Amino acid sequence: MAINYNIPEYDVLRDPQRCIACRVCERQCANEVHSFDPDSGTMKSDESKCVNCHRCVALCPTHALKIVKNPDTFRLNAYWGQNDISEIYRQAETGGMLLSSMGNPKPYPIYWDKILINASQVTNPSIDPLREPMETRTFLGKKPGAIERNPDGSIKTDSLPPQLKLEVPILFSAMSYGSISYNAHQSLARAAQELGTYYNTGEGGLHEDFYKYGPNTIVQVASGRFGVHHDYLEAGAAIEIKIGQGAKPGIGGHLTGAKITDAVSRTRMIPKGTDAISPAPHHDIYSIEDLRQLVYSLKEATEYKKPIIVKIAAVHNVAAIASGIARSGADIIAIDGFRGGTGAAPTRIRDNVGIPIELALAAVDERLRQEQIRSNVSLIVAGGIRNSADVVKAIALGADAVYIATPALIALGCHLCRTCQIGKCNWGIATQRPDLVKRLNPDIGYKRLMNLVSAWQHEIMEMMGGMGINSIEAMRGNRLMLRGVGLNEKELEILGIKHAGE
Repeated sequence: MAINYNIPEYDVLRDPQRCIACRVCERQCANEVHSFDPDSGTMKSDESKCVNCHRCVALCPTHALKIVKNPDTFRLNAYWGQNDISEIYRQAETGGMLLSSMGNPKPYPIYWDKILINASQVTNPSIDPLREPMETRTFLGKKPGAIERNPDGSIKTDSLPPQLKLEVPILFSAMSYGSISYNAHQSLARAAQELGTYYNTGEGGLHEDFYKYGPNTIVQVASGRFGVHHDYLEAGAAIEIKIGQGAKPGIGGHLTGAKITDAVSRTRMIPKGTDAISPAPHHDIYSIEDLRQLVYSLKEATEYKKPIIVKIAAVHNVAAIASGIARSGADIIAIDGFRGGTGAAPTRIRDNVGIPIELALAAVDERLRQEQIRSNVSLIVAGGIRNSADVVKAIALGADAVYIATPALIALGCHLCRTCQIGKCNWGIATQRPDLVKRLNPDIGYKRLMNLVSAWQHEIMEMMGGMGINSIEAMRGNRLMLRGVGLNEKELEILGIKHAGE
């Protein structure tokens, strides 16, 4: 037997006084960590297979289980960490590229936590959102330079560019059918419909059952063009051209053949069981002029009724890129920061490529304002939004709205075990196995998503009220309401905010 140089990452601790050998853990673990030993009548654990998804811990009726970090370590070295050594062992054994799920876990600065929000006191009274009107509604799309009116003075609505109307400035980000389950998609779609917001199909097409949610759906056109056809484009309320995403800037997508089931195959229009690999570039886009041609092709195909979004990853020259996109005819720009999640990405790309969304957003908003084209587009930001305070700070830095994905998955039960790519999600989210998919009940899932966004909406109104602001539009780009702590001069300059105390 070949030597396994890597030690198990986790220890499964089982209390023999509590364990009744009911075998729930065995039935619930898709990774086959737990097994029953008939000779001893006790449960055994194979820690080498454990990914710390906590399914067994949550469902153990006697609370007999705990999953803890394995305290065993390699010889300590200030330069070569345990993770570095383990990854080399894995690559020496397989010869393959390392793949990882979810967002960048490295301890880079989290700028949201170094930005504080101002509050009104005496001279500018605060607003009580429980007793006074508070507007969280916003519209995404190109804003006209002047309002055209009919002879009777009413606004000529047909002269307005197409808009997305949001009751709360939060949308569900792109997650493809295939990377996540049917039940997860249904939960997102139903929640978006109830909340008056939108969910994004990702690059996996739109399952035939979900066309009824079209008024609350953003359909995506990615480099692989999976599932893209005329009816698909017509079904959505908006169309998003995906150039890049925060977890893997500059490269394409990859969905393993194991996840291409019959239903996913039909939706994506590719053979069952084959890997879905989208190329790094769109092979018809090599300039802003090429992008403009695709933007207007999609507008022509849908009779100019739908706003066109262009999604890009946050990279070093993101402000210049956004400036070009704003001139391409796009109505909305979505920017995805380096904390963005993913079903699968090369580990080295996920952890080392891209920049924080806070800096990218501030740079883009400032550039568009300087060039006097900010009203040409709306800005959606994603990749690291964790709570309602992050939403408020993002809007004050210049965003019109935010995309959330990881928080939505956590609301559905995700435990961030970071093994989405293997298709064995014990919570029924990142899997296509029927026995696992059914573990996520969409009748419950969509209500949990509604609860999350509703809670955030109330918190946003409370924070706005404390700032003395009664509408999202009045808060957008209002950087005077922000202050930095523990930031250097260059960071404050890019963010466009003052230090706390100024």
